[in-house]
Amino acid sequence: MAGLTDVNPLASRYPAQVRLLQVMVVLAAVALLLGLAAPIITLQKFVLIENTFSIVSGAGQLWLDGRWFLFLIVTGFSIVLPAIKLYILHRLLGRRCHDMLRLRRYLHWMHRYGRWSMLDVFVVAVLIVAVKLGAVAQVEMRYGLYAFATSVLLTMVVTARVVALAERLDMRPGAPAGEG
Repeated sequence: MAGLTDVNPLASRYPAQVRLLQVMVVLAAVALLLGLAAPIITLQKFVLIENTFSIVSGAGQLWLDGRWFLFLIVTGFSIVLPAIKLYILHRLLGRRCHDMLRLRRYLHWMHRYGRWSMLDVFVVAVLIVAVKLGAVAQVEMRYGLYAFATSVLLTMVVTARVVALAERLDMRPGAPAGEG
């Protein structure tokens, strides 16, 4: 099979850069997990009522409140899509490429849908509004929001760098196998 290889062409051609990108993917994954589970905001209403929630607990509350559309948007763009992006980056930077055609599809997917990355942060803003802020509420940003934003930014940087390295090797979708 022409698409099979034991060595990732990115890793063999740019080993130091790929190692750095792999570390960045791990950091992005850790930041994502922290950002999903840690408090992102604290709402204080009438000085006595205080609610602190994370992205996961906020999505859960949307589910419990029967706000299915917002639940799907928040879960899809803030939990599922970032996890998929990190998995694909992990595969693209992995030691072995079992199928270059599949990896080209992954690269195409990352390149095509990478522009949706900042939608993750927008969805968190929608989540904040969906919690019913009320007229007398104070909002305090918490460390989970910063961790989540860090994950989004790291993912964007790694994606851009992987696309640039792959284009140097001519791994673009539709490029003939074996070139580069």
